[in-house]
Amino acid sequence: MGFLPIPFPEWMETMKIRKFYTFIEDEMSEAGRPGEPPLRKVAAVAVVENPNAGRYVEDLKAMIEASEELGRQLSKIAVRALDPYRAQSYGKGGIVGLAGEQEHINALLTTTFANPLREAVGGGKAWISSMTKRGGPRTSIDIPLACKDALYIRSHYDGMTITLQDAPLPNEIAVIVCVANRGRLNARVGGLKFEDVKGEDGLV
Repeated sequence: MGFLPIPFPEWMETMKIRKFYTFIEDEMSEAGRPGEPPLRKVAAVAVVENPNAGRYVEDLKAMIEASEELGRQLSKIAVRALDPYRAQSYGKGGIVGLAGEQEHINALLTTTFANPLREAVGGGKAWISSMTKRGGPRTSIDIPLACKDALYIRSHYDGMTITLQDAPLPNEIAVIVCVANRGRLNARVGGLKFEDVKGEDGLV
């Protein structure tokens, strides 16, 4: 695909990435009314080995530090799949296999992981919505989406449902980044419009 190899930090040299997924969803119309442009949602997923599966580790700093390159890689995949559109909203999340803890996936989704996503979408002032859970193959997860520059944009409150048929295995973690090119089709509940966003404080 032209994305590998990934320059992981030393602790991740023995951590295997089993699979990448890319999901693209194009919503052309809603309630019989076409959207222009269509609403495109993209999810980029990496299924990675969990080095802490089956054991308790107090200090998760190594996972946090290593997540930066993973965030950068997934963000590149997501932005390329969104083309020719540009991202207006984003979200992140993941599923940790049953031999791991929910805290393991949360360690891979901190600001260290998220900053490369902000860079990839051309800057994002808003907090990145997140969802994590434990589960196995065929577990569905709803990744929340919100405007990348202002959380108060009601039209961009949305999400994308992801189901992986063969992941995560008990000793794996599925790490997910989502982006979308616009708000919901037919959004009409009022509030601040995307084109009026100031983008100063991440709220308005």
